[in-house]
Amino acid sequence: MSLVLDAAAQDLLFREAHTANTFTDEPVTEEQVQAIYDLVKHGPTAFNQTPLRITLVRSAEARERLVKHMSEGNQAKTATAPLVAILSADNEFHEELPALFPAFPQAKDLFFAERPARESAAGMNAALQAAYFIIGVRAAGLAAGPMTGFDFAGVQKEFLDGDHTPLMVVNIGKPGEGASYPRSPRLEFDQVVTTV
Repeated sequence: MSLVLDAAAQDLLFREAHTANTFTDEPVTEEQVQAIYDLVKHGPTAFNQTPLRITLVRSAEARERLVKHMSEGNQAKTATAPLVAILSADNEFHEELPALFPAFPQAKDLFFAERPARESAAGMNAALQAAYFIIGVRAAGLAAGPMTGFDFAGVQKEFLDGDHTPLMVVNIGKPGEGASYPRSPRLEFDQVVTTV
């Protein structure tokens, strides 16, 4: 093998991991979410910016408010997942850059003074962090069901504010009966990689 990570960990994170559509009723604890975040916060981003924001939807009242904004095919699984997280991009992430990137604190004003530049950077880097988050959920022995089938404006208005752009909703928990579809095909190395 050319990889340092052992085969069991590779399977847990990638080969045997699937998007989950059903879950058991085993709860996802605050400690598990904390451990996931404490692992994935180390993933690289440009200028060490950390625009990802995570809104945990735990209460029945909040869950009901979220479900009404989900696409029809995503409503039942969102209503019954042990935990649901709304992942969003903080478009005012630059305010923390002087502390997060002390090697070049002037990046805050040099590159991110204008809102369009911040929104572009926040979207790209928060999406990268969202991918780390999904891998972190798998590393915790849980399954993730990430979804973009929802009313983005409705979720923003209901749970966020004008400075936070929703990226995805992620159902989290132990996979239930028939949780995932069979593995879909993937492109092969030669179809993706070009050497110049």
